[in-house]
Amino acid sequence: MNNAEIDTLASPAEFAHVLGSAPRLRLLEQIAQGEHAVEQLVELTGLSVANASQHLQQLRRAGFVQARRDGKRVLYRLGSGPVMQLLAALDVYAQHQRSELQALGRGDHVEAISGDELLARMHEASVTVLDVRPAQEFAAGHLPGAINIPLDDLQRRLAELPVNQEIAAYCRGPYCVLSVQAVAALRRHGLHARRLGSGYDDWQAAGLPVTAGA
Repeated sequence: MNNAEIDTLASPAEFAHVLGSAPRLRLLEQIAQGEHAVEQLVELTGLSVANASQHLQQLRRAGFVQARRDGKRVLYRLGSGPVMQLLAALDVYAQHQRSELQALGRGDHVEAISGDELLARMHEASVTVLDVRPAQEFAAGHLPGAINIPLDDLQRRLAELPVNQEIAAYCRGPYCVLSVQAVAALRRHGLHARRLGSGYDDWQAAGLPVTAGA
């Protein structure tokens, strides 16, 4: 990594942005177990070659992984920094979020809808898709046809949602509690709602349709 590249990644926020992607974290988790070729990582993560290569370049630029050539193959290993400690800290936080989700789910009986089912329901126009992330995240990318009502605005904007159609709420990923809280609030107001279990990041990583703009 040259000096110009280092300068663009000088703040924790920039490094966090690189890690703010479910596919990149999945790649890191596999590489943490040992050196892997791109082809192996594609098989292990379910990403396409082009997608995996793009994410690996971003991880390499940030110093999270290193690469070396072995004949025609490019092999990736963890970078020289405290990457393992960072992954361990993220795992601790994920466990905390899982506990929060389980507690919320037990209290409000929050059910999940799978990506495949939601996609089919979207094609049938039999579901209202609700994005409860902040507006700037919605503008950067969202499910087609989704309505954006950030969680903090949900109570005062309930009238914008249909009372005679199921609502599928989603946020960032499987451990994001925003959609759980949104579904619980919607159900308390008598609306039929479920959460997308995987969240936006995994939806996008799976190659399912997304769109951008406010």
